[in-house]
Amino acid sequence: MWDKIALALVIIGALNWGLIGIFSFDLVAWISGGSTAWLARIIYTLVGLAGLWCISLLFRRDALDS
Repeated sequence: MWDKIALALVIIGALNWGLIGIFSFDLVAWISGGSTAWLARIIYTLVGLAGLWCISLLFRRDALDS
């Protein structure tokens, strides 16, 4: 379950970075009231932690089998 949650957060982060790169639009900042707002910082932190968690997916054979 944690693997799938982490993967979903990483995908959200990747889509946000895609929007920033292509359109210079930060969806997380827009939703939460700015990139320095406490909600944005929580979202960014969760996405970052999910990215760290997903590193382990590279080294586990059964990561997303269940």
